[in-house]
Amino acid sequence: MAKIVIAEDEPDIRELIAFTLRFAGHDVITGQNGLEGYELTKREHPDLVMFDVRMPKMTGYDACKKIKEDPDIANTPVIFLSAKGQENEIEAGLSAGAEEYLLKPFAPDQLTERVKSVLAKYGK
Repeated sequence: MAKIVIAEDEPDIRELIAFTLRFAGHDVITGQNGLEGYELTKREHPDLVMFDVRMPKMTGYDACKKIKEDPDIANTPVIFLSAKGQENEIEAGLSAGAEEYLLKPFAPDQLTERVKSVLAKYGK
């Protein structure tokens, strides 16, 4: 079981992701925007963070960059979730320091597979 922080500004999507990952046995903590996601990551030291790209207060990209600049949490893997699949969006996410870029909508089993894959890469 991994501890996962999810920051997503759409309540329905946030709850669906949280439900899916809890059902897969993970401990999930949710935030409503990028700033909350970053603050939760600082406080909780999760095994994995998932950010929507476009959020109020701080984008997922900016939150990811802040995590990667902070020595205490820089090794935390990040997965971006976005409906925007253009090549430049994906490149921006990966250059911000993300491990994965998952396009919405996604199937629950696709989500859990990607999470399992990233966690395995980090030995978690």
